[in-house]
Amino acid sequence: MYRSVSLRAVVCLSTLFPAVMVQAAPDAEVELLKQELLELKQRYEVQQKALAVLEQRVRQVEEQPASPPPKRLAKSPADMKGNSQVAVGTGAAAASGGAAGGGSSYGQSLADDSQPAQSVSNLYDEASGFFGGGKFSVETGLTYSRYDTRQLILNGFLALDSIFLGNINLDRIKSDTWTLDLTGRYNFNNRWQFDLNVPVVYRESTYQSGGGNGGSAGVTTEETVTRDPEIGDVNFGVAYKFLDESVNTPDAVVTLRVKAPTGKDPFGIKLRQVDANSNLFVPDSLPTGNGVWSITPGISLVKTYDPAVLFGSLSYTHNFEESFDDISSTVGQKNPGKVDIGDSFQLGAGIAFALNEKMSMSFSVSDVVQRKSKIKQDGGDWESVTSSDANAGYFNIGMTIAATDNLTIVPNLSIGMTDDAPDFQFSLKFPYYF
Repeated sequence: MYRSVSLRAVVCLSTLFPAVMVQAAPDAEVELLKQELLELKQRYEVQQKALAVLEQRVRQVEEQPASPPPKRLAKSPADMKGNSQVAVGTGAAAASGGAAGGGSSYGQSLADDSQPAQSVSNLYDEASGFFGGGKFSVETGLTYSRYDTRQLILNGFLALDSIFLGNINLDRIKSDTWTLDLTGRYNFNNRWQFDLNVPVVYRESTYQSGGGNGGSAGVTTEETVTRDPEIGDVNFGVAYKFLDESVNTPDAVVTLRVKAPTGKDPFGIKLRQVDANSNLFVPDSLPTGNGVWSITPGISLVKTYDPAVLFGSLSYTHNFEESFDDISSTVGQKNPGKVDIGDSFQLGAGIAFALNEKMSMSFSVSDVVQRKSKIKQDGGDWESVTSSDANAGYFNIGMTIAATDNLTIVPNLSIGMTDDAPDFQFSLKFPYYF
């Protein structure tokens, strides 16, 4: 009986054990799957956060305004007027850009890119003298000129070809001139330009002479003469731009300038001896103009060879003959007569570079050749004035700084290369466009 009960128990346990084993196995697999599912969820959450951060960054970039493409430092021949092939090519490029997406914006970018940098526009204005930035412009300029010359005067003769017998005088003139220029311009249709210039001049000259007291080498006399600020010769100019730059041609501007004798003329100014024992004679006052009407036709050319800009100018000044009540410099004498100041011509050439959007720099040389002047007393003949002819050469270093869209700063340094030119001249101009 016990044996049958034990057998039955064994049979029952043997039937339950496989079921327990079968149930235990699936539970372990489920736990493993749950663990894998949890890990996948955690990875998915991390990826979702990364995607959210990336989407936010993309939106920030899209909301920022697009930066304009950099402008050229100088206009290339492909951008010049009168080149129909380039115009067709630009239109085709804009059309293809529109097909690719956003035709209007792409065309606008092409238009913006074809515009020169502001520094180049300012450089063109200064090189050609044709200010086409606006209909009206006003320019204030200040110029300082320094002139220092020495002259050795020998009054005697050479003995035995080596020993000088006589008086030796050393004369020196130091001159400082300040000029305030006020200029107004009107530009019509970027083709015609009219301007009026009014200079205000202040002068100070110091005269020195050695050899006083009968030629004593140790005696030097000095005297300073000043001229309070006074209006100089007012001048009026007309410019016409008859040629626009293209691939093979430069910008070309012709000018015509008329100068009126509104300043103090140099004729009739008396020379007075400073001291009875000196050799120094100084003028009573200093002139601020040349006293005659003059007319100056000229032409200027500007051509781009990216990234450089070449420019040149040529002008001729004709001074009209004028009559004066007194042309004598001797104290106590008054001699009426006529004066014919010698004509002059000026030429210049240079090269300029745009350093960036706001600044450009130029280097040039210029030369002024003055013919001799003549005077004629009433009832007399024409006589040439000794040492009235001159050749003044300059080396110029200039810069244009675009302070704002309307205001430009133009410093310029001129260094005299010949004896007739000032030692140096520095100017600072502020053209403002309306």
